[in-house]
Amino acid sequence: MRAKYVVVSGALFGAIAVIQAVRALNQWPVHIGSLEIPVWASWLAALVAGSLCVWAFRSRGD
Repeated sequence: MRAKYVVVSGALFGAIAVIQAVRALNQWPVHIGSLEIPVWASWLAALVAGSLCVWAFRSRGD
């Protein structure tokens, strides 16, 4: 059961990392209300989500 959770978590974090990287590469604007989220925040989010993805798949073998 834990292995399925880890695979799903890893896949979800991987998808988020890819989406954030695509947003940053294409310079797509993101607004929350009147606040504009800078592109560097997407690079940071891609790095964090990618790290969590790698961590999930590496812990699968434990």
